[in-house]
Amino acid sequence: MAEGKRAPLPHDFHPPVVPFTVVSDDVVADGVLKEAQVFAAGNTSPQLRWEGFPAEAKSFAVTCFDPDAPTGSGFWHWVLFDIPASVTELPAGAGSGSFEGLPSGAVHARNDYGTRDFGGAAPPPGDGPHRYVFTVYAVDQEKLGPDADASPAVVGFNLRFHTLGRAQLVAEYETPAQS
Repeated sequence: MAEGKRAPLPHDFHPPVVPFTVVSDDVVADGVLKEAQVFAAGNTSPQLRWEGFPAEAKSFAVTCFDPDAPTGSGFWHWVLFDIPASVTELPAGAGSGSFEGLPSGAVHARNDYGTRDFGGAAPPPGDGPHRYVFTVYAVDQEKLGPDADASPAVVGFNLRFHTLGRAQLVAEYETPAQS
């Protein structure tokens, strides 16, 4: 992706909501993704924890989106919702592999790889750095509405109207050009 021609972040056009904080032991804000979060390497969902969200939250959702993917519509790497309101942390791997630590009742929708899990970074070689936007949404209902067969767009549509607060963490990853 050419520098200076970066796509907007996924929430730039949404109404403002209460901001809160998300941090990670695996993803450094404005840093570079670790190999564990790369598709061809570890392909492991990162550890995330959040705080300061609206007290009215009845559930949470977590997504990972690459707005710089050369698709015209970005690329959804992770779409997880109906996380119980009592859960404020996901351990590394909760969204991938054996789903160790995935909260009961949480629902994975299809990502753009076509799977119901976390799919790691995989920008085309030489396409420059891509941003990976990890977002936690505080949701105003226990069940968002869609099921595991929903597309990321349908989940995003529902989140647009049921989000009380939002926190995001952005990191980059780049695949060097092949010689």
